Amino acid sequence: MLNQLQRRLDALAAQDALPLLFAPKRGVEREALRIEPQGTMALTPHPKALGASLTNEFITTDFAENLMEFITPVTDSVDELMASLTDIHVYTFKHLGQERLWPLSMPCYIKDPKQIPLADFGQSNIGRMKRVYREGLKNRYGPVMQLIAGVHYNFSLPEGFWQHWPDGDQSSAYMGLLRNYRRLVWVLPYLFGASPALCGSFLCGQKHHLAFEKSASGSLYMPYATSLRLSDLGYTSSAQAGLRIDHNSIEGYIRDLRQVIAQPSEEFAKIGVKVDGEYRQLNSNLLQIENELYAPIRPKRVTERGEKPTEALARGGVQYIEVRALDVDPFSPTGVDINTVRFMDIFLLGCLLLDAEPLDNTQWNENLKNFQATVLEGRKPGLMLTQKGQAISMDDWFAELMPVWQRIAEGLDAQQGGHGYQNSLKEQQAKIADPTLTPSARILVALKSHTSGKLGVTLAEAHREALLGRAYERWSEAFFDAETERSLKAQAELEASDSESFDDFLADYFSDLSQGVA
Repeated sequence: MLNQLQRRLDALAAQDALPLLFAPKRGVEREALRIEPQGTMALTPHPKALGASLTNEFITTDFAENLMEFITPVTDSVDELMASLTDIHVYTFKHLGQERLWPLSMPCYIKDPKQIPLADFGQSNIGRMKRVYREGLKNRYGPVMQLIAGVHYNFSLPEGFWQHWPDGDQSSAYMGLLRNYRRLVWVLPYLFGASPALCGSFLCGQKHHLAFEKSASGSLYMPYATSLRLSDLGYTSSAQAGLRIDHNSIEGYIRDLRQVIAQPSEEFAKIGVKVDGEYRQLNSNLLQIENELYAPIRPKRVTERGEKPTEALARGGVQYIEVRALDVDPFSPTGVDINTVRFMDIFLLGCLLLDAEPLDNTQWNENLKNFQATVLEGRKPGLMLTQKGQAISMDDWFAELMPVWQRIAEGLDAQQGGHGYQNSLKEQQAKIADPTLTPSARILVALKSHTSGKLGVTLAEAHREALLGRAYERWSEAFFDAETERSLKAQAELEASDSESFDDFLADYFSDLSQGVA
């Protein structure tokens, strides 16, 4: 692996391209459920003081009205990223009253799933479409699963970098990154998984195959699990279990995803689409829209108004990638810490620079097996994975990867100054050598004396106090106030500008499905 990496680095160095390689851009999306002080989910509407969730650039909602999402701008500075994320949290807490943010990926105690309020994006056609999409998710998978929170990491390289890439094909390079990510994604739940346990209310009586144990405090857990959020029990879909979206080219990816969106589902047809004048889902196909594809990574391009994600990819190719396999860090007030961010840069650059063989069904199944093993038993002593058909211990695989990561960390530090990346890597090395240092192990230790509810409340209160005591680092109160006012005005303008009925809007949006997708 190190020889592969060095050849690529030498070729880029000959073109003076290393400063561009080691200046990646990234952004973070962090989800968090609003809760009452005692730990139950908040049932209040999204605070108007935080603007319109449809149009606010920094503070929005996800599935539910009480499931917040914080979005940072894209930046090439890790310090600026963390300052932005912190400021967004500080402003939010100043307008939440006594409410807190649940600090765990798996949701708090849910007494009645019917109480979960779907996100309300107003009366514009696009706002109504977002709500109907969520109505479909609720009817297809149940509302509790949709309250699982995570951290999404958006990553890209400067546009000027790609003229130095061997064939200059940006999309092809990013698709290679995706293939290597699929091979190595097991690394992330081991290092950052923080959901080895859950509240029994999450199961809602559903059947499962997992061998849970019960802690003295009453939480359900698996002794070696790292991320139940990423397991079959968490944010996944049995209806999508057999999907194999092509990762070998962007053209194949677009083709396969469009075919899945157009594929009728007998199971979802039973729900109905519009019943007694009310929409239950956008359509009865296997996926309502592209966003319903539950994948640990996605190729992305910023969409124009009214444009579908696959249309954006077909128009301009891959602009960035979205990593979706990070749990919320329960020990960080902002849900992700700076060393995680730095390691993600190291990890993703490694996925880009290493040779990326095509993915076939055999390799796909091997990758999935390794991922599931690490999610459910990642801290099990002597855990064996499979590498190109051969058994390999997790420890040995980490040993192969470490020199690659070390070389990349040195390059990033040389470009950006200091030793932050190498220090981050040392922190990950410590977790590899001692599994008790992983977030999942730390959570299980804490659950010996707390229920998941009490632990969540304790951490939530500590994070609230820490953030309320922080000064703004990048922006100001006035900056966010202005964004609040702008977002409310923008939503009102959208609602006033709609000239077609919602039925016609949906018919236009999905017209390519009715005509067949090429």
